[in-house]
Amino acid sequence: MDKFNYLNQPDNSVIDGLYEQYKQDPGSVDESWRKFFEGFEFCQTNFRADQGNAYVVPNEFKVINLINGYRSRGHLFTKTNPVRTRRKYSPTLDIENFGLKAEDLDKTFQAGKELGLGNAKLSAIVTHLQKTYCQSVGVEYHYIRRPEVVEWFREKMEPRLNMPDFTIDDKTIILRKLAEGVLFEKFIHKKFPGQKSFSLEGVESLIPALEAVIQKGADLGIAEFVLGMAHRGRLNVLGNIMHKPFTQIFSEFEGKEYADDDLLGDVKYHLGYSNEIIVNNGSKVHLTLAPNPSHLETVDAVVEGISRAKIDHSHGGDNDQVAAILIHGDASISGQGIIYELIQMADLDGYKTGGTIHLVVNNQIGFTTNYLDGRSSVYCTDVAKTIQSPIFHVNADDVEAVVYTVRLAMEFRAKFHKDIFIDLLGYRKYGHNESDEPRFTQPVLYKIIEQHPDPLEIYLKKLEEENTLPSIDLPGIKNSINAMLEEGFEGAKTIIKGDIDPFLGEQWDGLRKATPADFRHSPVTAISEATLFEIGQKLTALPDGKTFFRKIIKMQEDRKAMLVAGKLDWAMGELIAYGSLLAEGHPVRLSGQDCQRGTFSHRHAVLTVEDSEEKFTPLEHISPNQGKVSIINSLLSEYGVLGFEYGYAFATPNALTIWEAQFGDFNNGAQIVIDQYISSAEDKWKVMNGAVLLLPHGYEGQGPEHSSARIERFLSLCGHHNMQIVNCTTPANFFHVLRRQLYRPFRKPLVVFTPKSLLRHPRCVSTIEDFTTGGFREVIDDATADPAKIRRVVLCSGKVYYDILEEKEKQQKDDVALIRLEQLYPLPLKQLQAVFARYAHAKHFEWVQEEPVNMGAWKFISQNMVFEPHSAMPVLHHTARPASGSPATGSSRLHKIQQKLIVEKALGKCTCEHANGSCRLHCAEHEFQIV
Repeated sequence: MDKFNYLNQPDNSVIDGLYEQYKQDPGSVDESWRKFFEGFEFCQTNFRADQGNAYVVPNEFKVINLINGYRSRGHLFTKTNPVRTRRKYSPTLDIENFGLKAEDLDKTFQAGKELGLGNAKLSAIVTHLQKTYCQSVGVEYHYIRRPEVVEWFREKMEPRLNMPDFTIDDKTIILRKLAEGVLFEKFIHKKFPGQKSFSLEGVESLIPALEAVIQKGADLGIAEFVLGMAHRGRLNVLGNIMHKPFTQIFSEFEGKEYADDDLLGDVKYHLGYSNEIIVNNGSKVHLTLAPNPSHLETVDAVVEGISRAKIDHSHGGDNDQVAAILIHGDASISGQGIIYELIQMADLDGYKTGGTIHLVVNNQIGFTTNYLDGRSSVYCTDVAKTIQSPIFHVNADDVEAVVYTVRLAMEFRAKFHKDIFIDLLGYRKYGHNESDEPRFTQPVLYKIIEQHPDPLEIYLKKLEEENTLPSIDLPGIKNSINAMLEEGFEGAKTIIKGDIDPFLGEQWDGLRKATPADFRHSPVTAISEATLFEIGQKLTALPDGKTFFRKIIKMQEDRKAMLVAGKLDWAMGELIAYGSLLAEGHPVRLSGQDCQRGTFSHRHAVLTVEDSEEKFTPLEHISPNQGKVSIINSLLSEYGVLGFEYGYAFATPNALTIWEAQFGDFNNGAQIVIDQYISSAEDKWKVMNGAVLLLPHGYEGQGPEHSSARIERFLSLCGHHNMQIVNCTTPANFFHVLRRQLYRPFRKPLVVFTPKSLLRHPRCVSTIEDFTTGGFREVIDDATADPAKIRRVVLCSGKVYYDILEEKEKQQKDDVALIRLEQLYPLPLKQLQAVFARYAHAKHFEWVQEEPVNMGAWKFISQNMVFEPHSAMPVLHHTARPASGSPATGSSRLHKIQQKLIVEKALGKCTCEHANGSCRLHCAEHEFQIV
């Protein structure tokens, strides 16, 4: 009910009646009305009416409005920009804009109590507000909807004027870290002139800021920090925060060959590093800086995944023990969409990490793009308001304000476990890199920057003015830093070949690099029959005293019947794979859109109790000492969620970590993660990762966006045994390939093209024996074929096998062998050669795929299927849809015609006279050919 609307009505009988009721018994009316009437009576008592019978607001309330104006808009009028004049905003915070006059400045107001000043003159109140909200630190927090958060910030900032009060020891530490940051950059320019280093100059206060995060965080009980950042300032952070030896950093400037011949490596400002340091309070803190590509902000999701994995598996779920630090650029935090995806994960149960510290290295420019052309929002950090995170804007030249703000941010994170953003407003001394000329595009700005002193000069001047400098051994600080840098430079000369430091090495003990021999055959991954039935019983049981939807009950009964019959479908095969790994103590994590039920309603790994929101997960009840299981319906994101799961797998090599796309077609929303991490990380950064991608794929007439997971793209990324690509056709083979991920002594990403229609196909089942013997089968031969009769060998992969099989049986073609290639990469050439050798009488070998000829696996197969000796390689022809820009038709009728022609050509039907197999099967009615 809108109470104020009642006041504007000619007949206020309803509100009058409520008011009479309130006067007789305040407790008899609704609480909201009671508060309204209390305020109404207060106004009657304290406000005076003018001759027009309108109430006049007394000055006390105007001062309250002034105070709230500073709290909510003071950040617009700060001294936070070191090299630009701030934009003008209106209305200003002048007292006249709040109905006050100059003569009121000497009047005393009780509103001063709101700031802890007691009764105070308006001039004192304004001065207090100016110092609190309009100096080197601007803060945005008044939009936050939790009153306790708003009150916490007021109590923290207003009594101490939102200003630091540091001891001599504090200032010495700050000076030391600032000097390290500034002198490092100067040293690089002196020793490596003209080389790219993407210097931090202009925002060197990031170094004392990070030091403050770590020291304050350690005091608050944080044991691990996981950092993500781009190239800008990375070398400075590696040396002065991560304590990577300067000998290694400087050696990387030489571009030396790597000691590992198989390592391609990456540029020095992309590399990761892990280290354990001892902080000022004597405790040990573990630091991890994730490797990153040039694709800005991609690393953020990876860092969050690493952090959550450490929280889950190293710290018993305690997010007070681990903190993520993300260092953004101003252009990228406002321009890259993954930021929005990421912050929407911040408070979700499956992804939250207890509050991330976001530091923005704000150069006020993006490469050559002015900040006014780079965003529509006032601030680059405005996206943070989406999740009600507080935001600080700090002048990066004021290093004490920076450190003060960071400490306050760490206290906030410890109290509320929310993300917090600190916008460090500085500048970029040079162009995008050291050889770039910024005056082409920003001549005015760079004329100012050229004359601007660095933050160390500014801080030394401040210390001198306050007479603190004589108490600090400045020469000693500078000499020790320069000596350390010189020692590192000389040591770098002794390094003959380069190497890349292990990243998260402690988590990867016991695992080794893969060799080509590892891929010739898969290990045995079978489980015992007794184990299978025990797990099956747990998966199909429903708890007593809970009521479930009748279709869930029937599904569980059907699954029990499968166990009795000895034939399991896809969902049961998958769930038993998870259950068996859990029983062995391995954690299992599956995340993706709708993956609890499954897009195609097949999995049902998490069940909902009828008429409630209560969930029941059978996989949580496999055995007393089982691994942790997490089946998570993700937000509607591919890029952010896949990056998160990849990071999670980084830190948990002994867990099965899976991301499932809703449809495989949608994986291209995460293409950057696939290209820059999944396919290339091992070659670039000497890191392994066992992340699994489940990508529903198959042509069933659902149109161009629901048919293809783009097999061709993944195969084009394959090389040097960098990942595994499979397209399974049986539940048992899917079961084995999932278990294989944790049974090998190394880790590689696994991409599985999973079925849709096969989930309920009556022939897509596996016997109990298929699960209790052997392992993953890279190639499945035709068990019904008589080699003496075979004249045609058809090789295919995935769902199309069942289409061809049905027609083959219908035509009773016993001269055709139907071979399934279950693993596309690494291509199992020796196994294929052995299978082909069985069919010595075969005259024709055909590769068959559903995809257009320019898509799917054909090009990869034709280029890479080379037998030894080469004379043993038969001529391989192909059947596919014709080349197309779109992966599939949107017409269900045309799809059926195409599919029929593919099957017919696969089995040898031809309408042309070509004897060499390069024929075209033609549908005259639709002017359509299968190539």
